[in-house]
Amino acid sequence: MIPRLHILSALAASLLAGAASANEFGDPEKGADIFKQCKSCHQIGEGAKHRVGPHLNGIFGRAAGSMEDAKYSKSMLRAGDDGLIWTEETLDAYIENPKALVSKTRMSFRGIKDREERSHLLAYLRAYSDNPADIPEAEPTATGTDHDLDPAILAIQGDPEYGDYLSSECKTCHQTSGANDGIPGITGWPTEDFVVAMHAYKRKLRPHPVMQMMAGRLSDEEIAAIAAYFKDLE
Repeated sequence: MIPRLHILSALAASLLAGAASANEFGDPEKGADIFKQCKSCHQIGEGAKHRVGPHLNGIFGRAAGSMEDAKYSKSMLRAGDDGLIWTEETLDAYIENPKALVSKTRMSFRGIKDREERSHLLAYLRAYSDNPADIPEAEPTATGTDHDLDPAILAIQGDPEYGDYLSSECKTCHQTSGANDGIPGITGWPTEDFVVAMHAYKRKLRPHPVMQMMAGRLSDEEIAAIAAYFKDLE
């Protein structure tokens, strides 16, 4: 739990930093007003609890889907296993269009298209993280896939037998049991999610260098085949 005094101090510091006026995080006071549209699902501040969505205290630096007592979609849990960390950049992408970053997320929210409004909301959320003054401006661990992938690519029907043949390199790291011991399991993924993720690596929207290299070697048909194989693997 974050002490009330700490939160108030952090919020005050953020306001006085002048933001206040207009730094890259926006105005937390305006963000508090924008947060009203999030209140039906999320709580924040002293005594905040999980509702439909997890509470948002300490959201910066938290791995996606990592709170054991909160309910998450399978897509969000997979995103966390895949290394998604909530930073300024990833939160901004998620708030703009949740389903563009995490397909099939439980968060039924149309998103906030206005960049300035998002920066105000991020400033408000930032005030409830443990060390708002030290939030790293690191590279995001993932950025929006946008789902602007060519529909023709998503429509490719992969051959699971060919996927089995191609999957030997995948199996050197990922366990066919689907276990998430060290390296995330990839069995049972919906085909579209798998294909979108692989093309996100291919386009270097997802940052893992080994996966970027592996995906970069594969044709559209080969990615579809591997997706078909792992989808039905038990």
